[in-house]
Amino acid sequence: MKFSYLKSTIGKKQVMAVAGLLLAGFVLTHMLGNMLLFVGADMYNLYSYKLISNPLIYLAEAGLVAFFLSHIVMGIVLSIRNKSSRQKSYAVAASGEKKASWSSRFMIHQGMVIAVFVVLHLLTFKFADKQQTTVDGVVMDDLHQLVVDVFQSPVYVIGYVIAVGLLAFHLSHGVHSALSTLGFYSEEKKSKIECLSAIYGWVVGLGFMSQPIYVYLFY
Repeated sequence: MKFSYLKSTIGKKQVMAVAGLLLAGFVLTHMLGNMLLFVGADMYNLYSYKLISNPLIYLAEAGLVAFFLSHIVMGIVLSIRNKSSRQKSYAVAASGEKKASWSSRFMIHQGMVIAVFVVLHLLTFKFADKQQTTVDGVVMDDLHQLVVDVFQSPVYVIGYVIAVGLLAFHLSHGVHSALSTLGFYSEEKKSKIECLSAIYGWVVGLGFMSQPIYVYLFY
């Protein structure tokens, strides 16, 4: 990949789009894996143990960090470039089909909040001290108990729900925007792709929301 490509606006947009789609795929699989919380403590802990004990986990984590940073950096650079290239504000605000959605107008702000949430989330769950439990004769971290303990706090539950709600909005616009940037889009398919993107975002968001709410209400 030539450096000139990364310096161009289209190059930055495409890198951001690819990284965004890969991250979108990750959050879906992460949400589905976390749904084992509803099955039981042993299943949840066993899933987590098999995941983090896989030697490829370090490669996967490095890739996720690279995608995450690429997505954020390109987003910030493009946002700054767009603001600096704007000569003046429009005298009349756009309306109707030309009016940008709330999600599209505040994508960078959503992204910053989500980035802060991810850091706090990692500190809370990945790097926290954990109790030990035994499943099928194997000693492992009791991540299920950690989740239950953390989600006893109404403040954390509310903050978590707000953050994943923003993630749902972000995905709803981001997925179809990324597909458009990469050329997998057409006017004929526009409404369907936007609809599927919104469904995708809210399936992920509501899936994540269900977990802290369930734990807080029933544990």
